[in-house]
Amino acid sequence: LKAFYERNFGLFLVFLAQTCGSIMNVAARLLTTGYEEKFHALQIIFIRMFCTTIIGCLYMSYHKTPDFPLGKQGIRHLLVLRGSAGFVGLFGLYYSLSWLNISDATVITFIIPTLTAFISFLWLREPFTPREALAGLIAFTGVLFVARPPWLFPSTPIDPITGRPEPETGKLSMFTADIPHGIAPVPHVSPTQRTLATLIAILGTFGASTAYSTIRVIGTRAHSLISVNYFAFIATLFSFLTILIHPDLHFVFPTHYSQWALIAIIGLTGFLLQFLLTEGLQREKAGRATNLTYLQLVFALVVERVVWGTTPPLESFVGAGLIIGAAVWVTVQKQAGIK
Repeated sequence: LKAFYERNFGLFLVFLAQTCGSIMNVAARLLTTGYEEKFHALQIIFIRMFCTTIIGCLYMSYHKTPDFPLGKQGIRHLLVLRGSAGFVGLFGLYYSLSWLNISDATVITFIIPTLTAFISFLWLREPFTPREALAGLIAFTGVLFVARPPWLFPSTPIDPITGRPEPETGKLSMFTADIPHGIAPVPHVSPTQRTLATLIAILGTFGASTAYSTIRVIGTRAHSLISVNYFAFIATLFSFLTILIHPDLHFVFPTHYSQWALIAIIGLTGFLLQFLLTEGLQREKAGRATNLTYLQLVFALVVERVVWGTTPPLESFVGAGLIIGAAVWVTVQKQAGIK
């Protein structure tokens, strides 16, 4: 039993991290779509990362983490880049959650490993094989199925009065449709909003991939929590300043106890996600840990059915299969190469 525990403890931490990530995504989507006055994605980022910054600073101050708070002098520019790129990645995820189903927004993030390999090839001169390039092409084809742009899926119903595509409600596609009976109302999303959300989600994957590549460059020269704290502080600062400066944005003050509860959930699970994932990846082989991240899609599908009463259309399942298949293929090829 002890051997089983030691062998799989890292994997269990990654599993807990994915669970926290799924809970956080649900809370974020409810805040951005479930109330009359909706929270903007930037305010969600501010809430989550402000909490992460405070908790991280208290933790490292108490445990006297080496080089806290700024890290070693020679790598501070890399830590700033890691934080800035991470902010772009986080904004892409939360903005997409405002308009896409959780499962669709989640599955788009699965192209991050392929993009990370490509950026590492350009920046670190690490090998990038033709198979990885092909896998990337397959993954982006899957993204098209998830996005379902009108020019590719022209059978989206047209409003007879306006002549424009009708907004999506629940599960609406050329293949299937159902009437949602979930706990929360399903937001109306037009094909244009869906396409824009997908493009910003893809931009977010580039940001996240750059952040991961920067972490590889930093290596062990910085404590993992210092890296997380740079990310959290920069995201807090950027989101706060953007809301403050942009004329169309403003902070929404919670008016219901459920909103306060969702904010607390985002703050706590956001920190636990970063901490547990970092600890788990330090203890577990990359291949096993990466494969476990696909559980997020299972969590997302279950949550969507329970909370919103919806099931993604066939196109989304096809896209998810292409994206996950490409990611697993790359992982298997790398493991075979190592052996």
